[in-house]
Amino acid sequence: MNLSHELEVALRAVHKAASVCVSIRSSSACEAAISKQDRSPVTIADFGSQAVIIRELLQAFPEAAIVAEEDSGEMEPLRGTELGQQMVQAVQAVAPDASWERITTWVDRGNATGGAQGRFWTIDPIDGTKGFLRNEQYAVALALIDNGMPVLGVLACPNYPFGGFGVEDAQSCGVVFAAVQGMGARELPLGQLDWEQAVPIGVSKLTSAGQARLCESVESGHSAHGAAAAIAQHLGISEPSLRMDSQCKYGAVARGDASIYLRLPTSESYREKIWDHAAGWRVTREAGAEVTDVQGKSLDFSLGHTLAQNRGIVAAPASIHAAVIAAVQQELEG
Repeated sequence: MNLSHELEVALRAVHKAASVCVSIRSSSACEAAISKQDRSPVTIADFGSQAVIIRELLQAFPEAAIVAEEDSGEMEPLRGTELGQQMVQAVQAVAPDASWERITTWVDRGNATGGAQGRFWTIDPIDGTKGFLRNEQYAVALALIDNGMPVLGVLACPNYPFGGFGVEDAQSCGVVFAAVQGMGARELPLGQLDWEQAVPIGVSKLTSAGQARLCESVESGHSAHGAAAAIAQHLGISEPSLRMDSQCKYGAVARGDASIYLRLPTSESYREKIWDHAAGWRVTREAGAEVTDVQGKSLDFSLGHTLAQNRGIVAAPASIHAAVIAAVQQELEG
């Protein structure tokens, strides 16, 4: 499967979307968020980012099916406001043909149903909106799913350092993690588009789970922190957890900044959304990790907008994944 053109388009799309996010984050509009019907926050950067990505996809693939998080109905309170105009201007900086009406149209093209047949893209325009609002970690996530399987994933992480946490002036650089099925995972500095110049990355080479470092969500509502601490104790892990928002956690595991990503269920009824995991799943898998739910089941992206048959997420190097799942099961069943 040759996805070189799709990768080129995806890299260009997330770079432009990240530029919109960075521009808004540095403006007076960065603190403004509205609540969606599910009470989660959304910002003008979410809408602008999604619009830019979909515009780029449609220019390259006019008939593309797209599953995206946001819809224009949530934008209506912004119509005719100064905040809405700031969004339009931020989008116009990378898409000069943008207008309120075109942004609305682009955003609403993300209404595909997904499923097991055919090919579609899935977008989280800002994964980790609370991290964005805090000026901490967030990601622009884009994945291509083919017959129920993510085959390409790209994560633009504007506040995450390229090359490692010791890189001088890294926070002003940002990183893009990218992977294509069978081609490995790589990282690029934010702003670079040449896959051939990207740096290969891989998971930590561990012989025991006790050598690992956990990575988990900042928000306790997204993962059970107490259970994670108990699992770390079961595994003999002494290093403090790395906590951050968004699919940057997948990048952290893929590059070896952390070794285990735990997203433990906090609700019996909640099911993960495909756009929250598809891009990170491919990147981390290509870097050498196993990524399953808390029962060790493969993630199933073929069931529409949610991972309906899965609960929670466990990502870890293949060498220790089974041990991590055993510890997770011991804690959750005990």
